[in-house]
Amino acid sequence: MSRQNEEQWIDTQVDLTNCDREPIHLLGHVQDYGCLIAVSSDWIVRHASRNVDVLLGIEAESAIGVPLSQLMSPGAVQTLRDAMAGLGRDMAQSRLFGVELDGRRLDVSIHQSDRNTVLEFEQFAGRSDQSELGLVDPLIKRVQRLDDAQAAVEEAARSMRALTGFDRVMVYRFDEDQSGTVIAESRSGGNVDSFLGLRYPASDIPKQARELYKRSLLRLIESVDGPAHEIIPAASPEGKPLDLSLAVTRAVSPIHLEYLRNMGVVSSMSVSIIRDGELWGLFACHSSRPMRLSFSRRTAVELFAQLLSYELDRKQAAEERAQTIEARKLHDALIGRVSRDGDFIGSIELIQAEVGAVINHDGIAIFHEGEYECYGYAPTRDEFTGLARYLNTTEASQVFATHRLQSGFPAAAEFADPPAGLLALPISRTPRDYIVLFRREVARMVTWAGNPNKPVELGPNGARLTPRKSFEAWKETVKGTSARWTETELDAAEALRVTLLEVVLRMSDEAAQMRRAAAEKQELLVAELNHRVRNILNLIRGLASRSRDGAATIEEYTRDLDGRINALARAHDQLTRAEWEASSLTDLILLEAEAYGGGGGRLSVRGEDVSLAPEAFSTLALVMHEMVTNSAKYGALSSPEGSVDVALVHRDGGGIDIAWRESGGPPVSPPTRRGFGSTIISRSIPHELSGTTDLRYAEGGLEADFFLPGAHLSVASERKQERLAKPSLSDTPSTVGATRPVERALVVEDNLIIALDTADMLSELGAGEVVTASSVSEAMQALDEGRFDLALLDVNLGSETSIVVAQRLADEGVPFALTTGYGEEGGVISRYPPASVLRKPFTSADLRNLLASLMA
Repeated sequence: MSRQNEEQWIDTQVDLTNCDREPIHLLGHVQDYGCLIAVSSDWIVRHASRNVDVLLGIEAESAIGVPLSQLMSPGAVQTLRDAMAGLGRDMAQSRLFGVELDGRRLDVSIHQSDRNTVLEFEQFAGRSDQSELGLVDPLIKRVQRLDDAQAAVEEAARSMRALTGFDRVMVYRFDEDQSGTVIAESRSGGNVDSFLGLRYPASDIPKQARELYKRSLLRLIESVDGPAHEIIPAASPEGKPLDLSLAVTRAVSPIHLEYLRNMGVVSSMSVSIIRDGELWGLFACHSSRPMRLSFSRRTAVELFAQLLSYELDRKQAAEERAQTIEARKLHDALIGRVSRDGDFIGSIELIQAEVGAVINHDGIAIFHEGEYECYGYAPTRDEFTGLARYLNTTEASQVFATHRLQSGFPAAAEFADPPAGLLALPISRTPRDYIVLFRREVARMVTWAGNPNKPVELGPNGARLTPRKSFEAWKETVKGTSARWTETELDAAEALRVTLLEVVLRMSDEAAQMRRAAAEKQELLVAELNHRVRNILNLIRGLASRSRDGAATIEEYTRDLDGRINALARAHDQLTRAEWEASSLTDLILLEAEAYGGGGGRLSVRGEDVSLAPEAFSTLALVMHEMVTNSAKYGALSSPEGSVDVALVHRDGGGIDIAWRESGGPPVSPPTRRGFGSTIISRSIPHELSGTTDLRYAEGGLEADFFLPGAHLSVASERKQERLAKPSLSDTPSTVGATRPVERALVVEDNLIIALDTADMLSELGAGEVVTASSVSEAMQALDEGRFDLALLDVNLGSETSIVVAQRLADEGVPFALTTGYGEEGGVISRYPPASVLRKPFTSADLRNLLASLMA
């Protein structure tokens, strides 16, 4: 760029020394990855970038004043005209991806600029917008599943880096004073500096720049040292430059490029996060190498940012609903507790605990009927006397709040422990009584990325803000100020004030109601306990009576009765642990096997678990007890070679079949007489649960089929399903042997979503830093940067395999395993160094067991 052109360009920049001016945004250059043509309403070319010949084969100077139809075929012009048809108030920009224009496949952006139509062209990247946009849904779902807003933006930074490939992605949020703070960050490795927690003054992004961020949601700088191509002519015949505010390929100010160079940034991208029509924050993406994202990928990035803003709105609404619920709980708690106790002053600790769950504070004071009591960080009685006179000058029927108390009441600065913030709730009119919450001074050490009060300096580009040459943290201490009381806290305080007035009016009546309710509840509990005890006693009496059937001796009778009562006790313990709710059928069967030493590890349960309703649990406990007992006495479990397989099979119409199969034991035959145990097995389920029982004494061993109707079942919890991946009670692998910690783990996986999910599982299992790589080159670079304790390698990485990575890991002695969705053990896997193989899809339980063997 010539010095004359540079001066002309600078003269068209926004004057950063005057933030109240309307934005001009007359940046008369475009970046190298795109070119631009502007046409009038009659499709006469009025402006063109000097590099328009690179993509379109058109000479810029000779195109000015020529109808576009003479420069392109009629079909190409018609395609562009059709794309313009939707432009209007509700559609600022039209986009075409991979459109065929005179033998060239291009991405095209079209927008209106005053009376001009601006056409921007980029090289087609080879992927459709649908394939790029398909990446957004799984990434935004990772954000959706997080309840906390802060966790959501941290995941969003991570997802944005995965989507774009930048070295560092920051989420930058604007505060009330328009300064900005980096609240989340994702970096590619330890060599990339962290800016997390740094605050930047409002002057870093002036008012007119923030307005532009609201209109143009994404800005990419391919390289701070890349060429920029001027627009010719620089101004229209009327002397007006072309407004490129919404141009996607528009170059940026040299001032901003200098700012990025000072940070060591080569390529940059900013993406706006808009909430309620205002600029809430930005994604700031940096790279130490030139980066070019295709137009379709940038469109996907914009969509992700817009969906994130909806998610943040939803999470904020959810948090506000939760706070409203907490405020309602506070109302109910105070109504009950203070009304019952009848004493505000004596209830200060109760009030403090309840209020603290909704409104953060450091101390509380209650002034009621001439008495004063305080708790925590609060003034003395003498200090409060003067403060009360100050509060008496405020409105009597509303909450009073300030985060700068010493500004309105200077005497507070002389208190022994000077409060900085105050929230006062008047609970009477005359005389004035109060509950007052206090906050300490936030001697906030705000970490700034530079001095926020640093004046504008004369720089190489004239009287404009020069980017600071150093990003060392600068501290600003805010004195005499507390954390602000939020709108939600003020709403909760107002609701609390009304509640406390209600307490005063209802105190005696509420106490009487609470006593009556407590007496009624106790009567119900006594009645329920009496009912359950009687049922248990009746059941035990029946067992004691019926166990005589088939018992040849007193010892046998005692043993049988004891076993059945113990089975009921185990079932009762299981129900108690589940708070008398539905409990696992698999747990019940394995628990009975465990009573016989786990069946020697020879009883296994397979199939999807279910939970049994409490009324069915005791019945099944007795049936399974008899089955295990008989097997241990006469069947497969009585022989060291025998085994029992229990299969749980769900029926489509509801209910579950339990298939009991014994093998490897002694020959079995039907009993010559029917004892009480046989009666329990054959009749309990049909009689009590309306199910069926079928016993067969087959040549290979006992076979039994039980059917339980769906009315007695519910789906097992996720934890129980995970346990079912284990083959049997005693054969289950354990992570006890995993003694070595995993400080750094490497995941080599070319599928983005699988890589992120695997990294999450490793983190949940205790791994420290988890680095992901999608190719061999990325994996080798990660290994160059530092040693790993563990690695998981996808066998096939698109057009390459991870064999060389595995060989290096083996040479360096790093434990690793292969992940694959293929079923064959041979083929390419046989060429790898010896390694464990984890089949896709795998679960957290599978990964836990793998870690136990690799890190033992």
